[in-house]
Amino acid sequence: MAKKEKTPKEHKVGKIKSFFDEFKTFAVKGNMLDMAVGMIVGGAFTALVTSVVTHIATPLIGVLIGVDFSAWYITLPSLFGNAEPGILAIGLFMNSIISFIVVAFVVFLFVKALNKFRKKEEEKPPPPKLSAEVQLLTEIRDLLKK
Repeated sequence: MAKKEKTPKEHKVGKIKSFFDEFKTFAVKGNMLDMAVGMIVGGAFTALVTSVVTHIATPLIGVLIGVDFSAWYITLPSLFGNAEPGILAIGLFMNSIISFIVVAFVVFLFVKALNKFRKKEEEKPPPPKLSAEVQLLTEIRDLLKK
């Protein structure tokens, strides 16, 4: 019997089906779920850091230096008949820099702790070598099991 050739439409449907099957396999894997949880926690952490920087760190730095960061901006002249001039919000940019430094520091601490944990795992001594008698008895036991 000759194998029936697929029509272009059937070929396209088969490609789409295999694409979605591949995506399903990828999405169900544990790594995908771990990544999704990490992104959700990362989003919450970013909101927390942004709030800390905006409402606590920046005002404290402003008090120590004597400057209000939120008031730092440059007004650009209005060009080409625009009603509103442009604004360069330098203070908001400073807040973003501080947020980045805080996030980078926390990630650094996390990676450092993880590396320390991994190093402890690697430093575990190998299990003690079995004596010749115990090794021989183990081999005999394994042979008897077969």
